[in-house]
Amino acid sequence: MISFHKSARESDNSFPNRPCWLYQMGLVDYSKAWDWQRQLVRDRIYNPQLPDTLILLEHPPVYTLGQGASLDFLKFNPNQSGHALHRIERGGEVTYHCPGQLVGYPILNLKHHQTDLHWYLRQLEEVIIRTLGIYELEAERIPGLTGVWLDQCKVAAIGIKVSRWITMHGFSLNINPDLSGFEQIVPCGIQNRAVGSLEQFIPNLDSAEVTTTLLDQFAQVFHLDLIRDSPAPFTSHAPSPD
Repeated sequence: MISFHKSARESDNSFPNRPCWLYQMGLVDYSKAWDWQRQLVRDRIYNPQLPDTLILLEHPPVYTLGQGASLDFLKFNPNQSGHALHRIERGGEVTYHCPGQLVGYPILNLKHHQTDLHWYLRQLEEVIIRTLGIYELEAERIPGLTGVWLDQCKVAAIGIKVSRWITMHGFSLNINPDLSGFEQIVPCGIQNRAVGSLEQFIPNLDSAEVTTTLLDQFAQVFHLDLIRDSPAPFTSHAPSPD
């Protein structure tokens, strides 16, 4: 059994929950959401006391490559293709986003939680596992791999970047997407393992209900109070980078 060190916040229930601004943005172009994340990270490096933030959205079809990802896991020529493709600063290999997939970008200051990337990855997995457990789906981790699995099918991918303990990028949960886009890649560089969706296990699952459940679990796992009536989104007060 794997044991995890608890943060002071987890060990002492007298700590109040931290506030977390929540933005549910619908369908958003990948580049725009990427810009938002980088801005929110800059703001929190400039002012570490700003609240944590969670962005939930979906993307039009797009492939993303981690900063060190290999092009060998693409089944198409990136120079002769109409596929939207971005190389970004997260870890990991290639993945795919599309409508029907819930994407979460937590912008958390881990100095207020726990400065441990392994802990953070496991906590993101825990949010997904607890969410699926509400629907009596027995999700699991696979040793040595990051993500969440149902019946050996990967239903949630996780990839992060952390700058001065401020997180960006995050997780994607396949609720009811068209999975055919995954056929053009080796997802996350993992050979011979299928990608699945919740719809395959519970047909006609309501996406809005799953989103609400996931938000509840996210708040519990990270000891946060989600603030839906947040300030105007993405208005930066941090100085522009040189």
